[in-house]
Amino acid sequence: MWQLLKEDVNCVFQRDPAARTTFDVLTCYSGVHAILFHRFNHWLWRRGFRWPARFLGNIARWLTGIEIHPGAVIGRRFFVDHGTGVVIGETAEIGDDVTLYQGVTLGGRTLNEGKRHPTLGNNVVVGAGAKILGPFTVADDARVGSNAVVLEPVPAGATVVGVPGKIVRCKDDNAKCLELVREKQVKMREQAFDAYGVAGETDDPMENAVELLQQQVAELRAELDQLRNKAC
Repeated sequence: MWQLLKEDVNCVFQRDPAARTTFDVLTCYSGVHAILFHRFNHWLWRRGFRWPARFLGNIARWLTGIEIHPGAVIGRRFFVDHGTGVVIGETAEIGDDVTLYQGVTLGGRTLNEGKRHPTLGNNVVVGAGAKILGPFTVADDARVGSNAVVLEPVPAGATVVGVPGKIVRCKDDNAKCLELVREKQVKMREQAFDAYGVAGETDDPMENAVELLQQQVAELRAELDQLRNKAC
């Protein structure tokens, strides 16, 4: 337990250039206070002391602005930067070296018992205001952009942005990630007409404009090549 707490404090120096001393981190970082509370509350929760764990969890929320259910499983070197408004549900699972920013929600979309909240792999970063909702996995090394709303599994190394969340980048040419990107692009091209002007998915108008320009450039290049061939 002591080693876990020591790692939780030390990782702040690696991820926040504003951190100066250990005393500074221990006294001024709400994310550190929240995880210190949670380590103890989770220990109580696993041993059947459910009410004391929930009560101390509420005290931690009042003091830090960060709500972590004592049933949530959190790995090593967890860091919440700034922290206000972060909510982590009961069945959420978080791997090692994960970073969350303010306003992040790891929530559920059902009232059924059992697994309701997301699982975050190792080395995941979730930007400010992002919402990850449902019992799926955000795999290792994934990045979730600020204010994104993620409702589907995220493959390893992917970067997700937007509402709803869409993969825009893949790390190290991950095959599964790239395949999902291609599927999204095909769906966008196949969508020809929306009855009554109601789209099934909300597309980014800037993205659509850029895609149209790329198509027009490709057509102009083809015509230029034909003219060159005739001239020769």
